[in-house]
Amino acid sequence: MNPHYAIDDTSAIYSPALVFYKDLIRRNLARTLAIAGGPERLRPHVKTHKTREIVRLEMEAGIGKHKCATLAEAEMLAGVGVADILLAYPMVGPNCGRFARLIQAFPACRFSVLADDLTAARGLSDALGALTRPRSPVEILLDLDVGQHRTGLPAGPEAAALYEAIVRLPHLLPGGLHVYDGHNHQEKRTDREAAVRDLLTPVLTMRASLEAKGVAVPRVVLGGTPTFPIYANLDIPGGELSPGTCILSDHGYGSKYADMDFTPAALVLTRVISRPTPTRLTLDLGTKAVASDPPAGKRCVLLNVPDYVPVLQNEEHFVVETPAASHFPPGSEVYAVPWHVCPTCALHRQAYVVEGGRVVGMWDIVGRDRMLTI
Repeated sequence: MNPHYAIDDTSAIYSPALVFYKDLIRRNLARTLAIAGGPERLRPHVKTHKTREIVRLEMEAGIGKHKCATLAEAEMLAGVGVADILLAYPMVGPNCGRFARLIQAFPACRFSVLADDLTAARGLSDALGALTRPRSPVEILLDLDVGQHRTGLPAGPEAAALYEAIVRLPHLLPGGLHVYDGHNHQEKRTDREAAVRDLLTPVLTMRASLEAKGVAVPRVVLGGTPTFPIYANLDIPGGELSPGTCILSDHGYGSKYADMDFTPAALVLTRVISRPTPTRLTLDLGTKAVASDPPAGKRCVLLNVPDYVPVLQNEEHFVVETPAASHFPPGSEVYAVPWHVCPTCALHRQAYVVEGGRVVGMWDIVGRDRMLTI
C-alpha cells in the first residue's frame, strides 16, 4: 500500500468513511497545472469533489474559471468567490427561474450556461427578463454533440443556425461552444489524439463559418480528464480545458491513463464487520458508500487485502474471499480506492481530511445536495 495512505490514528474515523489526502490533492493539482501550461487555460469541473476547500486550493493556484453541472454546485462556487462560472447543463422548466435568481444573488460573478434547444433557451431568456433587478446578459454556450450522444447537436449548419438564433434572444449573449467528449476513453494516448483530431475538424469549421458572418464565438470549452492533455497541446484561440476527476483521481482512470500520472487522493476507509467463514470477510462497504455504477467486483480496489475475490455487495455489505482472512479479525481496517470517485463523493456528507498522516479536519461535500438556498 502507498505509504501516503497510512493514517496515524483512525480511532475517531467512523466507517465507512470518505478520506481526502490533502498532500495528494495538491500534487494532482500541480500536475494538472503542468499539463495545462498555466492556470489561465483551465476551467476545472467541480462535479467530482463538490467541496469549497478544493475550489479554494484551485483559486490559490491562480485558477479563476470554473465549471459545474448543477445549480447547487454553481451556488457553492459563487459562495466562495469564484468570479467566472459555467453551468454546463441545459436549464429547463423551473430551473430557469432558479438560475435567474442565482445570478441575481451574486452580481459580482460572471455566469454562463449551456443550451441546445431554442425553446428552452427562450424560457431562460424570459426568466432573466422577469428579474426585479435586471442583470447584465448571460452568455450562452452551444452544447455540441461530438460523439457521446447525450446532449447537444452535431457541429454543422443546423447547430450554427441554432447558435445564431439563441444568441439573438434578449438577455443572452454569445459565449462560445462546449465540446465534451466523454465517450473518448481510449487507453493509448495516440488513439485519444486521433479521436480528438477527428472530432475537432467540424467544430473548428463551424466556428470559422460563424465568425466569418460576424457572430462571436469567444471560447471553446474542451474535453474532460482523459483528453484534456491532448487539447493542452493544441493552439485553439479561446480554448479552455475542463478536466474534473484528475484532482482526486480514482482507480478507473488511474489504471487506464498512466501517461497522465495522477494519484488517487480519495479513499474509503472500511472495516471488517464479520468473518463468517475462515476465508471470508464482510466489510461495511456497501453500495451506499462506494459508487455502484461500475460492474460488481469492479467498484473499488482493496489496497491491503491480498488475493481477494469479490463475492457479493449490497447496500451495507461487501463480501470477499481471501486466503489471508485470518489476519483480518472484525474491526480490522481496510483501505479502498473507488473505481469511480465522482458518485462515491456524492454518497458522503463529509470527508475526513488527512495531511502528513494525521486527520486534520473534515470537509463538507456541499455540492452533493440538489438545493442549497436557491
